[in-house]
This record gives sequence, C-alpha cells and structure tokens, in this order.
Amino acid sequence: MLPGSADLTAAEIKLMDALAREHRLREALQRVRERYHYILIDCPPSLNLLTLNALTAADGVLVPMQCEYFALEGLSALMNTVNAVKQRLNPRLEIDGILRTMYDVRNNLGNDVSAQLLEHFGDKVFRTMIPRNVRVAEAPSHGQSIVEYDRSSRGSIAYLGLAGEVIRREKQHGAPPLSDSSRTEAST
Repeated sequence: MLPGSADLTAAEIKLMDALAREHRLREALQRVRERYHYILIDCPPSLNLLTLNALTAADGVLVPMQCEYFALEGLSALMNTVNAVKQRLNPRLEIDGILRTMYDVRNNLGNDVSAQLLEHFGDKVFRTMIPRNVRVAEAPSHGQSIVEYDRSSRGSIAYLGLAGEVIRREKQHGAPPLSDSSRTEAST
C-alpha cells in the first residue's frame, strides 16, 4: 500500500509535459502486477491527470457514491469519462460496482437515490451499503482504517461485508483463482 502525499501534486505537474503521460501509472504497475492479487488505486472525486492515469491502468472501477442528488449528476459525468477512457486509452476498463456510502435509511432522498441507482445500474450496485457512521469519520484522524479503529462499529462491519461481496462477485464472474491473476481497481 502506498499512501498519497503532497508529492502527488508535484508528480501531476511533472506529468503535464511528459510523453504518453496517461500511461505512466500503467507502465509502472506492469512491473509489479504479478506480485499482487489486487491493486487498489484511490482517486480524488475529480478528473485530473492522476485520475486519468489510474483509469488507464485499471481493469475496473469501484464507484463509492453518497446517496444524494448532486452525486447522481457526478456519476453521470464519471460514466461519460469512463466510456471515453475505454474508447481511447483502455479498452479493458469496466465499472465493477457502485457502492452506496454515508447511507441513512431514515432519509427519503437517500432512499430515492438508492432506488434510482438500482433501477439504472441493476446488479452493478453492491448490496452492501456503508451507513453514515461517526466512527468511520473519526478513523482517519487517528491514522487508522475503520477496521483498526473500531472493528465492531457498523461502518467497519459494512466494509468487511463489502470485501466479502467483492470476492464473491469475482468468483461468480468466472475470474481465475487469485493465485493466477491480479486485478487493478480504481476507486473515484
């Protein structure tokens, strides 16, 4: 795992003048890809050169999405971007799933957005929903994942459930055993 840092801003500036700049991350990952079952690339919720590199390097995209109206608009823009990257730079790229986050069952808007996601994306929407949870929000301020910070919290249990769901989906879709494959996922 390689955490982000302020050096990423400098990297993006340096990439602006580079040849084949959209392919730099893919080229770097090709050298180590066989060592890992999964490579996860965390991306900011904006389209910049680093995100474009991640989409060019990835096999799939896991889209965390808050169940709110403006997030639906952002999802539409992301889908257009993924389709453009798929056509021009990375024909392997697929949307692997949409994850509903910060979900509150008491919120009518959240329920409506969730229903629209299911209607439009069907089985691409993960069954697992990450609830709005204070412990999830607190964990980064302690430099820990939610599983390290409070394994018994609702948020932690939901993320562990998501991991299981991702593995089950991978097995159901006929993926080769993990020891024979690697998968690169971008998460925006």
